[in-house]
Amino acid sequence: MHNLQKLAAGALEEVLAGAALHQVLPQRLQQLKTLGERGALQDIVYGSLRQLGRLDAWLAALLERPLTDPQLGWLLRVALYQLAYTRAPAHAVVHNAVAAAGAGWRRGLANAVLRNFQRRRAELEKRADEQPSARWSHPDWWIQKLQAEHPAHWQGILEAGQQHPPFTLRVNCRHGDVASYLLRLTEAGLPARQTGADAVTLDKAVPVHSLPGFDQGDVSVQDAGAQWAARLLDAQPGERVLDACAAPGGKTGHILERANVMLTALDTDAARLARVQENLDRLQLNATLIEGDAAQPDAWWDGRPFDRILADVPCSASGVVRRNPDIKWLRRPDDIAQFAAQQAVMLEALWRLLAPGGTLLYATCSVFNEENDGQVRAFIARHAQDAERCPLPEPLSDGSLLPDAEHDGFFYALLRKT
Repeated sequence: MHNLQKLAAGALEEVLAGAALHQVLPQRLQQLKTLGERGALQDIVYGSLRQLGRLDAWLAALLERPLTDPQLGWLLRVALYQLAYTRAPAHAVVHNAVAAAGAGWRRGLANAVLRNFQRRRAELEKRADEQPSARWSHPDWWIQKLQAEHPAHWQGILEAGQQHPPFTLRVNCRHGDVASYLLRLTEAGLPARQTGADAVTLDKAVPVHSLPGFDQGDVSVQDAGAQWAARLLDAQPGERVLDACAAPGGKTGHILERANVMLTALDTDAARLARVQENLDRLQLNATLIEGDAAQPDAWWDGRPFDRILADVPCSASGVVRRNPDIKWLRRPDDIAQFAAQQAVMLEALWRLLAPGGTLLYATCSVFNEENDGQVRAFIARHAQDAERCPLPEPLSDGSLLPDAEHDGFFYALLRKT
Protein backbone atom coordinates (compact mmCIF):
# COMPACT_ATOMS: atom_id res chain seq x y z
CA MET A 1 0.00 0.00 0.00
CA HIS A 2 2.84 2.45 0.64
CA ASN A 3 3.74 1.77 -2.99
CA LEU A 4 0.34 3.34 -3.86
CA GLN A 5 1.12 6.39 -1.70
CA LYS A 6 4.49 6.88 -3.39
CA LEU A 7 2.99 6.46 -6.86
CA ALA A 8 0.21 8.94 -6.02
CA ALA A 9 2.67 11.45 -4.51
CA GLY A 10 4.88 11.23 -7.60
CA ALA A 11 1.89 11.78 -9.89
CA LEU A 12 0.77 14.85 -7.93
CA GLU A 13 4.26 16.33 -8.02
CA GLU A 14 4.47 15.91 -11.81
CA VAL A 15 0.97 17.28 -12.44
CA LEU A 16 1.50 20.36 -10.26
CA ALA A 17 4.76 21.00 -12.12
CA GLY A 18 2.63 21.33 -15.27
CA ALA A 19 2.31 17.82 -16.74
CA ALA A 20 -1.16 16.70 -17.93
CA LEU A 21 -2.99 14.36 -15.55
CA HIS A 22 -4.33 12.25 -18.44
CA GLN A 23 -0.73 11.49 -19.45
CA VAL A 24 0.85 11.12 -16.00
CA LEU A 25 -1.70 8.79 -14.40
CA PRO A 26 -1.81 5.98 -17.03
CA GLN A 27 1.98 5.50 -16.74
CA ARG A 28 1.57 4.84 -13.02
CA LEU A 29 -1.55 2.70 -13.37
CA GLN A 30 0.44 0.35 -15.63
CA GLN A 31 2.79 -0.38 -12.72
CA LEU A 32 -0.07 -1.92 -10.70
CA LYS A 33 -1.27 -5.49 -11.16
CA THR A 34 -4.84 -5.54 -9.84
CA LEU A 35 -7.97 -3.59 -10.75
CA GLY A 36 -8.46 -2.80 -7.06
CA GLU A 37 -5.05 -1.17 -6.77
CA ARG A 38 -5.59 0.83 -9.96
CA GLY A 39 -8.97 2.03 -8.73
CA ALA A 40 -7.46 3.05 -5.39
CA LEU A 41 -4.61 4.95 -7.03
CA GLN A 42 -6.99 6.78 -9.36
CA ASP A 43 -9.21 7.73 -6.41
CA ILE A 44 -6.27 9.01 -4.36
CA VAL A 45 -4.84 11.14 -7.19
CA TYR A 46 -8.17 12.61 -8.34
CA GLY A 47 -9.41 13.05 -4.77
CA SER A 48 -6.20 14.75 -3.62
CA LEU A 49 -6.44 17.19 -6.53
CA ARG A 50 -10.11 17.91 -5.83
CA GLN A 51 -9.32 18.64 -2.15
CA LEU A 52 -5.81 20.08 -2.60
CA GLY A 53 -6.59 23.51 -1.13
CA ARG A 54 -7.71 21.87 2.10
CA LEU A 55 -4.77 19.43 2.22
CA ASP A 56 -2.35 22.36 1.73
CA ALA A 57 -3.94 24.27 4.61
CA TRP A 58 -3.81 21.26 6.94
CA LEU A 59 -0.18 20.52 6.12
CA ALA A 60 0.86 24.16 6.63
CA ALA A 61 -0.85 24.17 10.05
CA LEU A 62 0.82 20.89 11.06
CA LEU A 63 4.37 21.95 10.15
CA GLU A 64 6.43 24.27 12.32
CA ARG A 65 8.41 25.46 9.28
CA PRO A 66 8.10 24.95 5.50
CA LEU A 67 9.34 21.58 4.21
CA THR A 68 12.66 21.46 2.36
CA ASP A 69 11.73 18.10 0.81
CA PRO A 70 8.87 18.52 -1.74
CA GLN A 71 8.48 14.75 -2.27
CA LEU A 72 7.81 14.26 1.43
CA GLY A 73 5.22 17.06 1.22
CA TRP A 74 3.31 15.26 -1.54
CA LEU A 75 3.48 11.97 0.38
CA LEU A 76 2.01 13.68 3.45
CA ARG A 77 -0.80 15.28 1.42
CA VAL A 78 -1.69 11.86 0.00
CA ALA A 79 -1.77 10.31 3.49
CA LEU A 80 -3.88 13.23 4.81
CA TYR A 81 -6.31 12.69 1.94
CA GLN A 82 -6.58 8.98 2.79
CA LEU A 83 -7.13 9.71 6.49
CA ALA A 84 -9.84 12.29 5.82
CA TYR A 85 -11.65 11.03 2.73
CA THR A 86 -11.19 7.26 2.31
CA ARG A 87 -12.12 4.13 4.24
CA ALA A 88 -8.49 2.96 4.42
CA PRO A 89 -7.69 1.99 8.05
CA ALA A 90 -5.95 4.95 9.73
CA HIS A 91 -3.21 2.81 11.33
CA ALA A 92 -2.32 1.34 7.91
CA VAL A 93 -2.24 4.76 6.23
CA VAL A 94 0.13 6.14 8.91
CA HIS A 95 2.31 3.01 8.99
CA ASN A 96 2.73 2.93 5.20
CA ALA A 97 3.41 6.66 4.92
CA VAL A 98 6.08 6.49 7.66
CA ALA A 99 7.70 3.52 5.89
CA ALA A 100 7.60 5.35 2.52
CA ALA A 101 8.98 8.60 3.99
CA GLY A 102 12.55 7.30 4.10
CA ALA A 103 15.01 7.25 7.00
CA GLY A 104 15.97 9.56 9.84
CA TRP A 105 14.10 12.82 10.44
CA ARG A 106 11.70 12.16 7.53
CA ARG A 107 10.22 9.13 9.31
CA GLY A 108 9.82 11.04 12.57
CA LEU A 109 8.24 14.03 10.85
CA ALA A 110 5.77 11.90 8.85
CA ASN A 111 4.73 10.06 12.01
CA ALA A 112 4.33 13.28 14.03
CA VAL A 113 2.36 15.14 11.31
CA LEU A 114 -0.12 12.31 10.67
CA ARG A 115 -0.71 11.44 14.34
CA ASN A 116 -1.13 15.14 15.10
CA PHE A 117 -3.72 15.41 12.33
CA GLN A 118 -5.74 12.60 13.91
CA ARG A 119 -5.63 14.32 17.31
CA ARG A 120 -6.33 17.87 16.07
CA ARG A 121 -8.69 17.12 13.20
CA ALA A 122 -11.73 19.07 14.46
CA GLU A 123 -9.65 22.20 15.08
CA LEU A 124 -7.88 21.87 11.70
CA GLU A 125 -11.20 21.49 9.87
CA LYS A 126 -12.43 24.70 11.51
CA ARG A 127 -9.25 26.60 10.59
CA ALA A 128 -9.45 25.42 6.98
CA ASP A 129 -13.07 26.58 6.71
CA GLU A 130 -11.93 30.13 7.50
CA GLN A 131 -9.66 30.30 4.38
CA PRO A 132 -11.59 30.44 1.07
CA SER A 133 -8.98 28.47 -0.92
CA ALA A 134 -9.10 25.70 1.71
CA ARG A 135 -12.87 25.86 2.30
CA TRP A 136 -13.65 25.54 -1.42
CA SER A 137 -10.41 23.92 -2.64
CA HIS A 138 -10.08 26.30 -5.60
CA PRO A 139 -7.55 29.12 -6.12
CA ASP A 140 -8.54 32.50 -4.63
CA TRP A 141 -8.74 34.25 -8.03
CA TRP A 142 -11.12 31.55 -9.32
CA ILE A 143 -13.40 31.89 -6.27
CA GLN A 144 -13.48 35.70 -6.60
CA LYS A 145 -14.27 35.47 -10.32
CA LEU A 146 -17.22 33.14 -9.66
CA GLN A 147 -18.48 35.39 -6.85
CA ALA A 148 -18.45 38.35 -9.25
CA GLU A 149 -19.98 36.56 -12.26
CA HIS A 150 -22.40 34.17 -10.49
CA PRO A 151 -23.39 35.97 -7.27
CA ALA A 152 -26.37 33.67 -6.65
CA HIS A 153 -24.70 30.37 -7.62
CA TRP A 154 -20.95 30.57 -6.90
CA GLN A 155 -21.12 28.27 -3.87
CA GLY A 156 -23.00 25.56 -5.75
CA ILE A 157 -20.47 25.71 -8.62
CA LEU A 158 -17.55 25.33 -6.20
CA GLU A 159 -19.27 22.52 -4.29
CA ALA A 160 -19.90 20.64 -7.54
CA GLY A 161 -16.20 20.99 -8.41
CA GLN A 162 -15.26 19.02 -5.30
CA GLN A 163 -17.61 16.08 -5.93
CA HIS A 164 -17.21 12.82 -7.82
CA PRO A 165 -18.69 13.35 -11.31
CA PRO A 166 -21.82 11.36 -12.20
CA PHE A 167 -21.40 8.30 -14.46
CA THR A 168 -23.85 9.06 -17.26
CA LEU A 169 -24.59 7.17 -20.47
CA ARG A 170 -26.25 8.22 -23.72
CA VAL A 171 -28.64 5.61 -25.08
CA ASN A 172 -28.28 5.20 -28.86
CA CYS A 173 -31.80 5.98 -30.08
CA ARG A 174 -31.15 3.93 -33.26
CA HIS A 175 -30.74 0.82 -31.11
CA GLY A 176 -33.44 1.31 -28.45
CA ASP A 177 -34.91 3.71 -25.92
CA VAL A 178 -34.10 4.81 -22.37
CA ALA A 179 -36.87 2.75 -20.75
CA SER A 180 -35.73 -0.53 -22.31
CA TYR A 181 -32.07 0.19 -21.52
CA LEU A 182 -32.91 0.93 -17.87
CA LEU A 183 -34.53 -2.52 -17.79
CA ARG A 184 -31.34 -4.11 -19.13
CA LEU A 185 -29.30 -2.31 -16.47
CA THR A 186 -31.66 -3.54 -13.74
CA GLU A 187 -31.30 -7.12 -15.02
CA ALA A 188 -27.49 -6.68 -14.95
CA GLY A 189 -27.67 -5.51 -11.31
CA LEU A 190 -26.67 -1.93 -12.17
CA PRO A 191 -29.10 0.56 -10.53
CA ALA A 192 -29.66 3.69 -12.67
CA ARG A 193 -32.15 6.47 -13.40
CA GLN A 194 -33.08 8.68 -16.36
CA THR A 195 -31.39 12.11 -16.29
CA GLY A 196 -32.10 13.49 -19.78
CA ALA A 197 -33.91 12.73 -23.06
CA ASP A 198 -31.32 10.05 -23.96
CA ALA A 199 -29.42 10.09 -20.66
CA VAL A 200 -29.12 7.42 -17.97
CA THR A 201 -27.01 7.92 -14.82
CA LEU A 202 -25.74 4.90 -12.91
CA ASP A 203 -25.50 4.92 -9.12
CA LYS A 204 -21.89 3.80 -9.44
CA ALA A 205 -19.25 3.93 -12.18
CA VAL A 206 -18.34 0.58 -13.77
CA PRO A 207 -15.84 -0.48 -16.48
CA VAL A 208 -17.46 0.40 -19.83
CA HIS A 209 -17.12 -3.08 -21.33
CA SER A 210 -19.26 -4.47 -18.50
CA LEU A 211 -22.20 -2.28 -19.64
CA PRO A 212 -24.91 -4.21 -21.53
CA GLY A 213 -24.49 -3.59 -25.27
CA PHE A 214 -21.60 -1.12 -24.95
CA ASP A 215 -19.38 -2.98 -27.44
CA GLN A 216 -22.32 -3.18 -29.86
CA GLY A 217 -22.84 0.61 -29.77
CA ASP A 218 -26.07 0.56 -27.75
CA VAL A 219 -24.73 3.21 -25.33
CA SER A 220 -21.86 5.67 -24.95
CA VAL A 221 -20.46 7.42 -21.90
CA GLN A 222 -21.39 11.13 -22.10
CA ASP A 223 -22.30 13.71 -19.47
CA ALA A 224 -25.98 14.71 -19.46
CA GLY A 225 -24.99 18.37 -19.98
CA ALA A 226 -22.92 17.52 -23.06
CA GLN A 227 -25.91 15.67 -24.52
CA TRP A 228 -27.72 19.00 -25.02
CA ALA A 229 -25.38 19.84 -27.94
CA ALA A 230 -26.85 17.44 -30.53
CA ARG A 231 -30.42 18.22 -29.41
CA LEU A 232 -29.92 22.00 -29.72
CA LEU A 233 -28.10 21.68 -33.07
CA ASP A 234 -31.12 19.63 -34.25
CA ALA A 235 -29.57 18.56 -37.58
CA GLN A 236 -32.14 17.25 -40.08
CA PRO A 237 -31.78 14.30 -42.50
CA GLY A 238 -29.69 15.09 -45.59
CA GLU A 239 -28.10 18.27 -44.21
CA ARG A 240 -24.39 19.07 -44.44
CA VAL A 241 -23.07 19.33 -40.87
CA LEU A 242 -19.67 20.34 -39.51
CA ASP A 243 -18.48 19.28 -36.05
CA ALA A 244 -15.64 21.77 -35.85
CA CYS A 245 -13.64 20.52 -32.82
CA ALA A 246 -14.84 16.95 -32.88
CA ALA A 247 -12.46 14.83 -30.80
CA PRO A 248 -13.00 12.54 -28.96
CA GLY A 249 -16.29 12.24 -30.85
CA GLY A 250 -19.05 12.08 -28.22
CA LYS A 251 -21.11 14.85 -29.82
CA THR A 252 -20.26 13.60 -33.34
CA GLY A 253 -21.79 10.23 -32.52
CA HIS A 254 -24.88 11.78 -30.93
CA ILE A 255 -25.59 14.00 -33.99
CA LEU A 256 -25.40 10.94 -36.27
CA GLU A 257 -27.54 8.79 -33.96
CA ARG A 258 -30.32 11.39 -34.21
CA ALA A 259 -30.35 11.91 -38.02
CA ASN A 260 -28.83 10.70 -41.30
CA VAL A 261 -26.67 13.72 -42.11
CA MET A 262 -23.53 14.30 -44.16
CA LEU A 263 -21.20 15.02 -41.28
CA THR A 264 -17.64 16.33 -41.40
CA ALA A 265 -15.70 15.84 -38.16
CA LEU A 266 -12.74 18.22 -37.88
CA ASP A 267 -9.89 18.26 -35.37
CA THR A 268 -6.30 19.51 -35.28
CA ASP A 269 -4.96 16.36 -33.61
CA ALA A 270 -4.56 13.18 -35.68
CA ALA A 271 -4.30 10.92 -32.61
CA ARG A 272 -7.51 12.35 -31.18
CA LEU A 273 -9.23 11.98 -34.59
CA ALA A 274 -8.37 8.28 -34.45
CA ARG A 275 -10.48 8.12 -31.27
CA VAL A 276 -13.40 9.72 -33.16
CA GLN A 277 -13.10 6.95 -35.76
CA GLU A 278 -13.01 4.25 -33.04
CA ASN A 279 -16.19 5.67 -31.49
CA LEU A 280 -17.94 5.80 -34.88
CA ASP A 281 -16.88 2.22 -35.68
CA ARG A 282 -18.35 1.00 -32.40
CA LEU A 283 -21.59 2.90 -33.10
CA GLN A 284 -21.62 1.64 -36.74
CA LEU A 285 -21.84 5.22 -38.04
CA ASN A 286 -19.99 7.13 -40.75
CA ALA A 287 -18.52 10.61 -41.08
CA THR A 288 -15.82 12.34 -43.10
CA LEU A 289 -12.83 12.94 -40.79
CA ILE A 290 -10.48 15.84 -41.56
CA GLU A 291 -7.32 16.88 -39.73
CA GLY A 292 -7.40 20.67 -39.77
CA ASP A 293 -7.74 23.90 -37.80
CA ALA A 294 -11.23 25.39 -37.41
CA ALA A 295 -9.62 28.85 -37.28
CA GLN A 296 -8.00 28.34 -40.72
CA PRO A 297 -10.64 26.79 -43.00
CA ASP A 298 -8.92 27.78 -46.28
CA ALA A 299 -6.49 24.90 -45.71
CA TRP A 300 -9.21 22.20 -45.69
CA TRP A 301 -12.66 23.54 -46.71
CA ASP A 302 -14.05 22.58 -50.16
CA GLY A 303 -16.08 25.80 -50.47
CA ARG A 304 -19.50 24.16 -50.04
CA PRO A 305 -21.41 25.79 -47.18
CA PHE A 306 -22.71 23.83 -44.20
CA ASP A 307 -26.36 23.86 -43.03
CA ARG A 308 -25.36 23.37 -39.38
CA ILE A 309 -22.10 23.87 -37.53
CA LEU A 310 -21.22 22.76 -34.02
CA ALA A 311 -18.46 25.03 -32.68
CA ASP A 312 -17.47 23.23 -29.48
CA VAL A 313 -14.51 25.56 -28.99
CA PRO A 314 -11.36 25.15 -26.86
CA CYS A 315 -11.95 26.78 -23.46
CA SER A 316 -10.80 26.99 -19.84
CA ALA A 317 -12.78 23.78 -19.04
CA SER A 318 -13.84 25.51 -15.80
CA GLY A 319 -17.20 23.69 -15.94
CA VAL A 320 -15.64 20.22 -15.86
CA VAL A 321 -13.02 20.56 -13.09
CA ARG A 322 -14.33 17.60 -11.10
CA ARG A 323 -13.43 15.40 -14.11
CA ASN A 324 -10.14 17.27 -14.69
CA PRO A 325 -9.19 18.49 -11.19
CA ASP A 326 -5.66 19.44 -12.26
CA ILE A 327 -7.10 22.28 -14.37
CA LYS A 328 -8.08 24.55 -11.48
CA TRP A 329 -4.51 24.49 -10.08
CA LEU A 330 -2.76 24.91 -13.45
CA ARG A 331 -4.90 27.65 -15.00
CA ARG A 332 -3.80 31.27 -14.56
CA PRO A 333 -6.13 34.31 -14.58
CA ASP A 334 -4.78 35.60 -17.92
CA ASP A 335 -5.47 32.21 -19.59
CA ILE A 336 -9.16 33.15 -19.79
CA ALA A 337 -8.53 36.18 -22.02
CA GLN A 338 -6.30 34.05 -24.27
CA PHE A 339 -9.04 31.44 -24.69
CA ALA A 340 -11.59 34.20 -25.41
CA ALA A 341 -9.34 35.67 -28.13
CA GLN A 342 -8.88 32.22 -29.72
CA GLN A 343 -12.65 31.57 -29.58
CA ALA A 344 -13.44 34.88 -31.30
CA VAL A 345 -11.08 34.04 -34.20
CA MET A 346 -12.61 30.57 -34.56
CA LEU A 347 -16.19 31.89 -34.48
CA GLU A 348 -15.45 34.40 -37.25
CA ALA A 349 -13.73 31.75 -39.40
CA LEU A 350 -16.56 29.22 -39.03
CA TRP A 351 -19.32 31.80 -39.65
CA ARG A 352 -18.04 32.16 -43.23
CA LEU A 353 -18.71 28.45 -43.83
CA LEU A 354 -22.37 28.60 -42.78
CA ALA A 355 -25.12 28.70 -45.42
CA PRO A 356 -27.63 31.59 -45.26
CA GLY A 357 -30.50 30.44 -43.01
CA GLY A 358 -28.16 27.91 -41.38
CA THR A 359 -27.45 27.65 -37.66
CA LEU A 360 -24.23 27.52 -35.67
CA LEU A 361 -24.24 26.17 -32.11
CA TYR A 362 -21.51 27.80 -30.02
CA ALA A 363 -20.57 25.58 -27.07
CA THR A 364 -18.06 25.64 -24.21
CA CYS A 365 -17.54 23.63 -21.01
CA SER A 366 -16.72 26.88 -19.18
CA VAL A 367 -18.52 28.84 -16.46
CA PHE A 368 -16.65 32.12 -17.13
CA ASN A 369 -18.46 35.01 -18.81
CA GLU A 370 -15.71 36.12 -21.27
CA GLU A 371 -15.86 32.71 -22.92
CA ASN A 372 -19.65 32.45 -22.84
CA ASP A 373 -22.30 35.17 -22.93
CA GLY A 374 -19.66 37.92 -23.26
CA GLN A 375 -18.20 36.20 -26.32
CA VAL A 376 -21.61 35.75 -27.97
CA ARG A 377 -22.76 39.32 -27.28
CA ALA A 378 -19.57 40.69 -28.83
CA PHE A 379 -20.09 38.48 -31.90
CA ILE A 380 -23.72 39.59 -32.32
CA ALA A 381 -22.61 43.21 -32.00
CA ARG A 382 -20.08 42.69 -34.82
CA HIS A 383 -22.67 40.84 -36.94
CA ALA A 384 -25.81 42.94 -36.47
CA GLN A 385 -26.51 42.55 -40.23
CA ASP A 386 -26.31 38.76 -40.59
CA ALA A 387 -26.64 37.04 -37.20
CA GLU A 388 -29.45 36.51 -34.69
CA ARG A 389 -29.44 34.60 -31.41
CA CYS A 390 -32.17 31.97 -31.17
CA PRO A 391 -34.06 31.32 -27.92
CA LEU A 392 -33.17 28.10 -26.07
CA PRO A 393 -35.52 25.85 -24.07
CA GLU A 394 -35.51 25.62 -20.26
CA PRO A 395 -33.28 25.10 -18.29
CA LEU A 396 -31.02 26.86 -20.81
CA SER A 397 -32.85 30.17 -21.24
CA ASP A 398 -29.63 32.20 -20.78
CA GLY A 399 -27.40 29.51 -22.32
CA SER A 400 -25.76 28.52 -19.02
CA LEU A 401 -25.93 25.04 -17.59
CA LEU A 402 -24.14 25.33 -14.25
CA PRO A 403 -22.52 22.20 -12.79
CA ASP A 404 -24.52 20.24 -10.22
CA ALA A 405 -25.01 16.64 -9.05
CA GLU A 406 -26.64 15.66 -12.38
CA HIS A 407 -24.31 17.21 -14.98
CA ASP A 408 -21.15 19.23 -15.63
CA GLY A 409 -21.08 22.94 -16.51
CA PHE A 410 -21.70 24.02 -20.11
CA PHE A 411 -22.70 27.06 -22.14
CA TYR A 412 -24.67 27.06 -25.41
CA ALA A 413 -25.71 29.76 -27.86
CA LEU A 414 -27.60 29.04 -31.08
CA LEU A 415 -26.86 31.57 -33.84
CA ARG A 416 -28.80 31.81 -37.10
CA LYS A 417 -27.37 33.36 -40.26
CA THR A 418 -30.03 35.76 -41.55
